[in-house]
Amino acid sequence: MARTPSKMLPLGTQAPDFSLKDTVSDTFMGLKDLKGRKGTVVMFICNHCPFVIHVNQGLVSVANDYIEKGIGFVAISSNDVVNYPQDSPDNMKIHAKREGYPFPYLYDETQDVAKAYDAACTPDLYVFDASLQLIYRGQLDDSRPGNGIPVTGNDLRHALDCLIENKDNSRPQKPSIGCNIKWKV
Repeated sequence: MARTPSKMLPLGTQAPDFSLKDTVSDTFMGLKDLKGRKGTVVMFICNHCPFVIHVNQGLVSVANDYIEKGIGFVAISSNDVVNYPQDSPDNMKIHAKREGYPFPYLYDETQDVAKAYDAACTPDLYVFDASLQLIYRGQLDDSRPGNGIPVTGNDLRHALDCLIENKDNSRPQKPSIGCNIKWKV
């Protein structure tokens, strides 16, 4: 299990726009369609990564708690499906339904969106404010497969609470750790 950290896109970066196919609804969705009233969480995940599998229910829990507070959520898989067929759009649809994702699960076939966000690993999380300026990037929490720390979503929850309450987030932002994005060769 490779341990790849986030690259930590600079705070204040404007969210790169995209239009990708949602594997569940089979419709194209853009950032402007998915943007939340108060903020937006963009997550790079995949089906097979043990780090993502470990936090899946935590991601669902955070989304369920914050969607009603005006935060939009979207998950994107950018993995090479030729070499990693378990991450194919058909399997993404099955996975999203099985996990109960309350957010769209988009397929980045060209990998251009992952490159635009400088995404490096799964999970890689980004929080943008209402004007789509980056205010948080990094980990869900300190839990990793096998380290015995429960999945709480504390880091992401704190960032979202600060956003909603219009407070500065003075906590250090730690990179996420996960499997590297499976780039096409």
